[in-house]
Amino acid sequence: MTDFVDTLCAWQVQHGRQHLPWQQQRTPYRVWLSEIMLQQTQVATVIDYFQRFIDRFPTVQTLAQAPQEEVMLYWAGLGYYARARNLHKAAQMVTQEHDGQFPMQAEALMNLPGIGRSTAHAILAFCDGQRLPIMDGNVKRVFCRYFGVNGYPGKSAVEKQLWQLAFTTLAQNPHADMAIYTQALMDFGSMVCKRSRPHCHSCPLSKDCYAYKHQAQGHLPEPKPRQTLPQKHVYMLILRGADTVLLQKRAAQGIWGGLFSLPEFQSLQSLQDFVEEQGLDPNDLQSVASFEHVFSHYKLRISPYVLTNSQTSLREPTAAVNLHNIKLSELAHTALPAPIKTLLQSLLCNDALIS
Repeated sequence: MTDFVDTLCAWQVQHGRQHLPWQQQRTPYRVWLSEIMLQQTQVATVIDYFQRFIDRFPTVQTLAQAPQEEVMLYWAGLGYYARARNLHKAAQMVTQEHDGQFPMQAEALMNLPGIGRSTAHAILAFCDGQRLPIMDGNVKRVFCRYFGVNGYPGKSAVEKQLWQLAFTTLAQNPHADMAIYTQALMDFGSMVCKRSRPHCHSCPLSKDCYAYKHQAQGHLPEPKPRQTLPQKHVYMLILRGADTVLLQKRAAQGIWGGLFSLPEFQSLQSLQDFVEEQGLDPNDLQSVASFEHVFSHYKLRISPYVLTNSQTSLREPTAAVNLHNIKLSELAHTALPAPIKTLLQSLLCNDALIS
């Protein structure tokens, strides 16, 4: 039978990724940052974000000392913004409660916001050689196929079974290099044992793989039970002055938390009422094509309306609703959700305004 751990380590040395930016200097801070960014996000997307982030916040101390607004700016576009808020809070806790050093115990790491079991294990395996397995989406797929684990991996019973397999497999090879093995699990799942069209013909594990033997690659891991996502519909206002646009800073919690977005209304009438309160004519509103943005747990239908006012600056809205007139020249340095940034780029028709 193929030695699972040795085979993966040998594959990693020959074929795995060796030159990702977070691999070059494996400190707990850099590993932690990369692991958080890689949650729900492709490696190719993360590379540039990681480099910009680490250039601006090279240490956990610099991250902890930065205002959250700036942290969100460097995260904008990566999505799942609770990750950035937890990142910032965790950096402050490491600085204040652990003298700026990440604790090297799994339980202590998991007490930091946003760090789960797999992320904690990755930090300890890469940076301290601790014999602790990881279990992200790619690893779950490899284990489900190789060992023939049925059931949706997101179910607690199935996940528990996968963790048991991960510990047992690692215990059978007590001398493996943990950094190589951990990276191998990540790379093998994304490069060989892919979600669709896995490269079974070149897979060094195929001869002992349950899914390959039973031609079950398309069925394992079992998909998440299908559910119909609820739909929401909102109206957004692009209220533009001579050199400004009206933006709303969203609450720290919730969708797009802590970012700037367009003022949002539950009905067209409430949007028109707001425009009238601004001393402007709702009849001047122009509709823009609606579009849909899909979140993990619902679909959001956005209907934008544009109103341009030639006066130098719009009436400054009340602070109670957290609205601000932002200069067009400052949009490039404003933390905007990706779909809102794209919308403004298309409407302003000036690439120089938003980089």
